[in-house]
Amino acid sequence: MAPVSDPSIKIIRGACPHDCPDTCAMLVTVQDGTAIKVGGDPAHPVTQGFLCAKVSHYIERTYHKDRLLYPLRRVGPRGSGKWERITWDAALDEIIHKFRGIIAEYGPQAILPYSYSGSLGLLMYGSMDRRFFHKMGASLLDRTICASAGSQGYRYTVGASIGTDPEQYANAKLILLWGTNTLTSNPHLWPFIKRARARGARVVAIDPYRSRTAQQCDEHIALNVGTDAALALGLLNVIFAEGLEDRAYLRDYTLGEAALRVRAAEYSPERVAEITGIQPERIIALAREYATTQPAVIRINYGMQRHAGGGMAVRTVATLPAVIGSWRYPAGGILLSTSGTFPLNFDALERPDLVPAGTRTINMNELGNALTTAADPPIKALFVYSANPAAVNPDLERVHQGLMRDDLFVVVHEQFPTDTAEYADLLLPATTQLEHADIHKAYGHMYMLWNEASIAALGETLPNTELFRRLAARMGFDDPCFQESDEDMARAVLRSDHPALEGITLEALKEHGWLRLNVPEEFAPFAEGNFPTSSGKCELWSEGMAAAGLDPVPTFTPPGESRQSAPELAAKYPLALLTPPAHHFLNTTFVNVLQRYEDGPKLEINPADARARGIGNDDMVRVFNGRGSFKVPAALTDRVKPGLVVAPSIWWRKLMPDDKGVNHTTSQALTDMGGGATFYDNLVEVEKV
Repeated sequence: MAPVSDPSIKIIRGACPHDCPDTCAMLVTVQDGTAIKVGGDPAHPVTQGFLCAKVSHYIERTYHKDRLLYPLRRVGPRGSGKWERITWDAALDEIIHKFRGIIAEYGPQAILPYSYSGSLGLLMYGSMDRRFFHKMGASLLDRTICASAGSQGYRYTVGASIGTDPEQYANAKLILLWGTNTLTSNPHLWPFIKRARARGARVVAIDPYRSRTAQQCDEHIALNVGTDAALALGLLNVIFAEGLEDRAYLRDYTLGEAALRVRAAEYSPERVAEITGIQPERIIALAREYATTQPAVIRINYGMQRHAGGGMAVRTVATLPAVIGSWRYPAGGILLSTSGTFPLNFDALERPDLVPAGTRTINMNELGNALTTAADPPIKALFVYSANPAAVNPDLERVHQGLMRDDLFVVVHEQFPTDTAEYADLLLPATTQLEHADIHKAYGHMYMLWNEASIAALGETLPNTELFRRLAARMGFDDPCFQESDEDMARAVLRSDHPALEGITLEALKEHGWLRLNVPEEFAPFAEGNFPTSSGKCELWSEGMAAAGLDPVPTFTPPGESRQSAPELAAKYPLALLTPPAHHFLNTTFVNVLQRYEDGPKLEINPADARARGIGNDDMVRVFNGRGSFKVPAALTDRVKPGLVVAPSIWWRKLMPDDKGVNHTTSQALTDMGGGATFYDNLVEVEKV
């Protein structure tokens, strides 16, 4: 960093905490204790000096007029927004009093923590909070709403969430952006893609929707929703039929080649065309190009796995690099996440050894059922932090019903008055990233980062770690782990003998801000096999899947809601609804601050589908199915093909025309593996209001 001549100005190293692969290295400019600017660290090889359209507004977000700064107690009916200010002592005492009463009558499993990716800093995401609820014996939360299906399918195939180094995309000759809107959800990969294109690479987007990214690619292949596995099998069919596979790689470094050949033979280009909506000749051409262009690399993201067959879809696509041998090259292979490259000591951080034997686990996607269905014991207290379930959870009609229960004690630790905050009995103020320290790994690059607090906490806000440290003390938990500082816990998560972490200490991170894992600059993790599977090979046939009752060979599992799988339902609700992230939102973060940059909530619909329903541009429409509905203006566009509608999300319900959001139509049904959400498995009908 360049020296600063003004002694009143300091530049503090930070890291972006939000749910994005890029995990940017930030530089925060502070003058007289006030943050006045945030920027990307130009020295960081992935951040490269810029921040996304969201985090570049972090100063505005931190000092926003709607920040929650003091503890509040609800004094009116749920949802009325009527509060009284109270002290932290009063709030913490009330929580402990309520918890002890619930435990005495129903047992500790009647208490449910609910958190997710409001912060991906390792301390804020899961450290003292996990220790507190584990020691208490509260119900465990299966945090599967985002990535679990795809991660499981990838692990069955490759063994861990390890893949191509994003920095190597600059050296690829063919890049398939499959189910990923890179410019919105992974923007720091794009400069590497641009370098590859400057060297002659072709970039192909495979996505049902002509997204911002697809518009910038050399070609867009608009397959039907949830048919990615069928397309992958069609590519394999052509590759095997024409002898384009890497036979030596298959022989030496894979398991189950013969079974995969048999399965791929079932998926002729003609059959796949009927499933995907892509012409047979296009499937054949893509297969030939992919198999004969080296290095070829695939970037997949989590949208692909948000339907009934999502885990299998990721698994099937993940077999492609082994079949053509593109793992041989640093710029070949596939990337879903780099998270498995970080050999961190999460057990030391979260202390799962504190969990009492027999403690139940509740899937977060089934929160609506958990709050409304009698159980033994019933959920009597919900503690929400780093999450906004009243907007992001599926089947919001059921979630709302549960949150409105008079006998449910709800605590929400938040930065803003979100949809979920409206249901709280106690609303507690949380710090932002500029106000607390944290340690970070990434799932889109190879660097550890340290975030130093750059300003003092505003008002009476507290970070997650300090909140649960205080609650533990009030509960009388005297295990030494509850006295550990945030820095103690950061050191604990780095405690590992793995060579990838050699030299990466808390002190070194504090000095440098970020450090690359000890992996080669030209990282080709599976060039000579060595997959972290039980066989040591890329498992085209998986014994683990067979043991779990799943098809051990890659296959196509149709969406749960489609013309193919549910023709009667499709006759009633003929349109597939996708809800990809709006460009300026990250899940529900930034919605209240940056809504001015989005063209309001809307439904993108093909003109042919609109004409058939008498819908004009900007007409208010009702989107509905048997689970619920929401209202938005229509936006006629050919970016969506007939049969598909798209509602960029996730808008807070209170900012929607009828106080209902896209998740009033989504289902609590789970994916084929990993217990994931099926947000993109959603048939609807649309009518003019």
